Amino acid sequence: MSLTKQQVEHIANLARLELSEEEKARFEKQLSGILDYVSQLSQVATEGVEPLSHVSPVVNAWRADEVVACTADERERLLEAFPERDGDLLKVKAVFS
Repeated sequence: MSLTKQQVEHIANLARLELSEEEKARFEKQLSGILDYVSQLSQVATEGVEPLSHVSPVVNAWRADEVVACTADERERLLEAFPERDGDLLKVKAVFS
């Protein structure tokens, strides 16, 4: 499919682009080439081909969230080593402001 200069100007107007005459001529050729390639792709037989969202299978690599208890001694050492706390509560910087 070959685009005309007027069609390129219309596309540029829709995209709110200001093109020089040189750019219009260059994009006329380039956009026509892209549309010719898409036209070739549309002729490929795709019956029976499953649609894909990714080229390779997507697998959730997260581990299961499991509670692991610590000993009373480990807990005390952690509480003592934490810079700011209120009793057994550990104070951290705000995540959302």
